This record gives sequence, C-alpha cells and structure tokens, in this order.
Amino acid sequence: MPTDADILTLTQWLSPAYPVGGFAYSHGLEAAIDAGAVTGSQDTEAWISDALEHGSGWNDALFLVSAYNALDQDDLIAIDAKARAICASSERKMETELLGQAFGTITGDVWDLDIRKYAYPVSVGHAAHLQGLPVLLTTKMYLQAFASSLVACATRLVPLGQTDSQRLIRDLTPLCAQIAEKAQMAGLEELSSTAFLTDIASMKHETQYSRIFRT
Repeated sequence: MPTDADILTLTQWLSPAYPVGGFAYSHGLEAAIDAGAVTGSQDTEAWISDALEHGSGWNDALFLVSAYNALDQDDLIAIDAKARAICASSERKMETELLGQAFGTITGDVWDLDIRKYAYPVSVGHAAHLQGLPVLLTTKMYLQAFASSLVACATRLVPLGQTDSQRLIRDLTPLCAQIAEKAQMAGLEELSSTAFLTDIASMKHETQYSRIFRT
C-alpha cells in the first residue's frame, strides 16, 4: 500500500506546478481545435479518451512500467530509444524529450538521484523506481496528469468553462486507472497506436501559422 509520503511525492512530481513546462504542450490538440475537430466538452472527452486508451497514453504507460522494471542501464537505454522512436512526429519527439530532460534535471537535483536525459515516461518510471514509489500509483497519476494537461489546453482554446473542465478530469480518471492497471501486466511487445487523428493533428501543428502551444 502506498504511504502518505509516496502519494505526496507523486502529487508534487506530477503537479502542473512542477517545473517541467508541461503547460506549453498540447500534444496536437491545438491543431484539432483550430481545424474544428474539437468544438465542445463531448469532443474534448472523446479526443482525450482516444489518446489515453489507443494512443500515446497507453504507450507511455508501458514505457513507464518497463523503465520502472528495467534490469540494468543497458535495458533502460533500449527502452528510452523505443520511446523516442515511436513518436509519430517531430513535435511529439521534442515534447517527450524536453519534458523528460526537465523532469530528470529537477528531480535529480532535489532528490539527489542519478537520472539521465530520458524520454518523459521513462524518466518518471526510472525516478519512481529509484525513490521506491509504487509503480501502479505512479502510472495512474502520470496518466491523470496527462489527461489534465490536455483538458487545460481545451479550457483555453475551445473554450471550456472551469466546471466542465473539472467534470472532464473526474470522468477521465477511471479510464486512467484502468489503463494503468492493464499496463502492469503488459510489455513493450504490446505497444500500439490507433489514434491516427491525434498523430495527424500533431503533424499539422508543425506548420500551423498561429499557435500558442509548442506541440
């Protein structure tokens, strides 16, 4: 069972206030909103649900768990290479690299951990292992933070009201828990992404004329 200290540490790591710059990335959602594919609360929930269950949410959960359970440094490096290679666009690759670098730097400095510049889910999984945090709870909270970040993007751009935004996070949380639990029993051989519209949106965002977010 996770201790209060475990929960509070993960809350700090995955909080919007943690200085990794997560607020700067929309994961392609800005392009989808600009194209009119996401126009309201229901569209937003459907988009984020697909990203979680059939896209990078699922894959990130697998990378996090695999990094947590890595046998040695070589195994961790191989996992990291796959995490970068599976990114569908240059912006996705930049996003996971810069978030991972920022997370590794601040977490390593504060907790005195030796964390290299890994992709974001790999960095979080490795740090959780080094700190002795429970992997299931880490995965759940990572996915909820991912969903919350996308909801925050939609709150600004759709736009959504604050009440609808918080309701969306509440409704997406059980899905985050289900994906996290499933990922504990899976391996990298089950990497898969069929959320093609999120990939296309990420590619289109690279050349979008006017934009607020970096991805």
